[in-house]
Amino acid sequence: MNTSEAISATAVAGLADRRLDWRHKAIPSTANGTTHAEFVAAKHTLADLQTPLLTLDADALRSNADRLAAWCKEHGVLLAPHGKTTMSPQLWSEQLHRGAWGITLANFAQLRVARGFGVRNLQLANSLTDPHAIEWVAGTATDDAPILSWVDSVGTVDVINRTLAGSDAVLDVLVELGAKGGRTGARGVEAAMDVARAISASPNLSLVGVSGYEGSLAHTADDAGLAAVRGYLAQMRLLHEQLLADRLYGTDSVILTAGGSAYFDDVVSVLSPCISDGTATGSKSVDLMIRSGAYIIHDDGFYRGISPFSRDGGSPFKAGMHGWARVVSQPEPGLAILDAGKRDLPFDEGLPEPQLIGAELGGPMEPLVGAKITSVNDQHCFMTFDAGTTTVRPGDVVRLGLSHPCTAFDKWTVIPVLADSGPDGDRTVVDLIHTFF
Repeated sequence: MNTSEAISATAVAGLADRRLDWRHKAIPSTANGTTHAEFVAAKHTLADLQTPLLTLDADALRSNADRLAAWCKEHGVLLAPHGKTTMSPQLWSEQLHRGAWGITLANFAQLRVARGFGVRNLQLANSLTDPHAIEWVAGTATDDAPILSWVDSVGTVDVINRTLAGSDAVLDVLVELGAKGGRTGARGVEAAMDVARAISASPNLSLVGVSGYEGSLAHTADDAGLAAVRGYLAQMRLLHEQLLADRLYGTDSVILTAGGSAYFDDVVSVLSPCISDGTATGSKSVDLMIRSGAYIIHDDGFYRGISPFSRDGGSPFKAGMHGWARVVSQPEPGLAILDAGKRDLPFDEGLPEPQLIGAELGGPMEPLVGAKITSVNDQHCFMTFDAGTTTVRPGDVVRLGLSHPCTAFDKWTVIPVLADSGPDGDRTVVDLIHTFF
């Protein structure tokens, strides 16, 4: 691996040589056997594709990536986007080339994908307890290509110590602070301090920071939700200050990391006073790192409502994904059955939202007012509409706004990226995004 690169340009570029066929449900049968590069060069359009379909918007991807990169630079914080949202090395590359520190992943399999594409700096937002994963990280991480992971219990420290017994490998870890009702993480500052002491005493671990995830403590941006988030972040700051006072960090370069795509502004507000360049006598350098992942895609649902850029009254992120489904049945007045379902579109953070309707994919479309997706089966959506004011026919195409990119991308191995605009509703396919779930 070339450690001078944030990600292997050769590996990412090599995706253009992949051949497309029946394994890629977004690709029309007429394109079977062509390569990614040939497909894009042929200037296929939306009209050449078929339903069900997930597409991405080129302008939204660029705009969202640029926006958060600029915001992080303005606020002096690092960004390690959570790669599990897209599992797309092409999109990781876009984020890294805009200055991201590295890529965050959720499990061992995802780490292997990222390192396979030459991502230099990696963070596992989880604890290493699988011996195979521990041994792989120990044999793979280097000073020039680090892999950070989290520890939230003395028991986890024991697992790593047993696995690496007799080895001179030293893993860089962050102590994870949790909270009652949250997900992982030591429950409280004192419990986290016990974990930190165990890390400090381990011959195979070095404590390099504090980690946490505030998103599991709230699901709204009301006063109660924000209070829970900010109170938790204040506890992270307290933990960091105690670790400094007790000299438990095993490095001169400390990382504090929190922040998904919903509350990254609060993370910076509460924790940015901890940032230090380390120039004061006896002090350590301290970086603050957020891990927003969904921002590059954004959505028309959960993140549209809770994103800081939606809440601050300014310019929000742009929805970068849409679903397309065809009416396969109109069995009774006011009900249409669409040919997309749980196998095609996300539904866990809100059902798809009908937005536009037209007679054909890639043709003119008009707003679909008052329509609603009421339920989703494996392969179908149930759409209700006002039969007195709206006409829906078999064969019509509906564009759907979607919620939660994390459970959209995993349903597609290849996702077409559409140009910003085109004549009469049609749009050119300007790229294909490959995913590796």
